Amino acid sequence: MKREYDLSKGKRGPVIALPPEKVRITIRMDRDIVDHFREKVRKAHGGNYQTLINDALREHIQRPGLAKQLGAEVRSVLREKLEKIKATA
Repeated sequence: MKREYDLSKGKRGPVIALPPEKVRITIRMDRDIVDHFREKVRKAHGGNYQTLINDALREHIQRPGLAKQLGAEVRSVLREKLEKIKATA
């Protein structure tokens, strides 16, 4: 190893540029979510957990009615449970 290195011609930034359709962001996610995707990659013996998260988000966006349908089902179940609680109170 040299005592000194000449970095005067060095450039900042990534060695390999990101494709134009990719955007680097910082996001905070719950550990269990990240662990879930990392585990899927581990079981598949390779891949990229970030790609799996990206795919899951894309699928969610392409099926906007699913969130409304799921929300309606959850509300329905909650109403039933609350009615039973009120009846026994």
